[in-house]
Amino acid sequence: MGLSTEGKEIMENGSHEANVYYLLGEKGEFQDKILEHPFGKIGIAKALSAGWIGIDKSSGSVRIVRKIDKIEDMVKKNLILIANNREEEVNQKFIQELKKRKLVIETNIKTYFVRKGSSFTIFLTKQEMDLTADMITSESWRMKTFKTYNFNAYGLLPNSGHLHPLMKVHYEFRQIFFQMGFSEMPTNRYIESSFWNFDALFQPQQHPARDVHDTFFLSDPATSDQFPEDYVQRVKEIHEKGGYGSKGYNYEWKIEEAQKNILRTHTTAVSAKQLYLLAQQVEGVIAERDLSLAHVMGLFTEFFRKCGTFFNCVCFNWITNLRFKPTYNPYTEPSMEIFAFHVGLNKWVEIGNSGMFRPEMLLPMGFPADVSVAGYGLSLERPTMIRYGIDNIRDLFGPKVDLEMVYRNPMCRLDKK
Repeated sequence: MGLSTEGKEIMENGSHEANVYYLLGEKGEFQDKILEHPFGKIGIAKALSAGWIGIDKSSGSVRIVRKIDKIEDMVKKNLILIANNREEEVNQKFIQELKKRKLVIETNIKTYFVRKGSSFTIFLTKQEMDLTADMITSESWRMKTFKTYNFNAYGLLPNSGHLHPLMKVHYEFRQIFFQMGFSEMPTNRYIESSFWNFDALFQPQQHPARDVHDTFFLSDPATSDQFPEDYVQRVKEIHEKGGYGSKGYNYEWKIEEAQKNILRTHTTAVSAKQLYLLAQQVEGVIAERDLSLAHVMGLFTEFFRKCGTFFNCVCFNWITNLRFKPTYNPYTEPSMEIFAFHVGLNKWVEIGNSGMFRPEMLLPMGFPADVSVAGYGLSLERPTMIRYGIDNIRDLFGPKVDLEMVYRNPMCRLDKK
């Protein structure tokens, strides 16, 4: 056990509390004067605790006065004993107090006794790790010493099992939407009829509104024929003649065109089917009266705020700046694009699309006239690029992805209850 730098100084000059005591005259001293000394603050506290001094405020100022006539500086005395390797003479409770004040340092010294073992030798021979074909052929293995196998040792971990950044952000988005009260729609059906993909969304047949989709038609099965008949009739009428305040498209709507099977071009087709099912429930609908795009703006502001608190690692950036811009969608009016600022690209990039579903789409489903439904879609790739500081989408997925990027991006999550 030895003394710290402060302990050595106290051994030479006395403890802080003793120095405060000796600084006081018969009438004491003002507290401000004592605090000018390096030992003042600690010394006053320790001397008060020991009962050596008191505080006098009768003069209007704080004055420190003596309460006893004589003191013994036990701190200095015991530090001298410890410095002379006589710590056994010091009370253990006092030693703990000195450790707490960081005046003494306890050092552990380990000693070893070394002796020759049964395999001791002054000649070192390299032990072989592997038995090779050449050793067997030449029989040189007979003259070699092989290292003993340790079957309890861990092998090298395979460099696998890393989650791609897209998977991490996908999981995060999903969990946050669950927290906000959303339910998950089944989107695992990739074959859809033109009716649900286009017609139910009030997109006219043989019209440029459908050209924004790269559509692939199936040859087998080429068509579907199971549709709600009353709903199909209402969709036909709204396309041909209009209704609910709309003029429609004034053309001959054909069921043959609506029956064609395609590879689903967007998940909004799933939204349309789910909305139709929800509108038929007796209990009510999942929608809001007096709903507007302002609510959608608030939804995404809160959503990305939650994204920022879901991850708590310095390696992650997140989206804090959002912008909203009007746009056109065939099945929503008004419609709105969502933009976020990409620091690496130094520009605003689109990360989502949204809008209020048109009455021509909702009312034929059976929704009340005063109920509004908002639809939206979020990009997964661009928010992931912003989060991980990736400037080129080819660095995120595709044949040129650097696997080291996947390995070094940690999955750090602090789920807040």
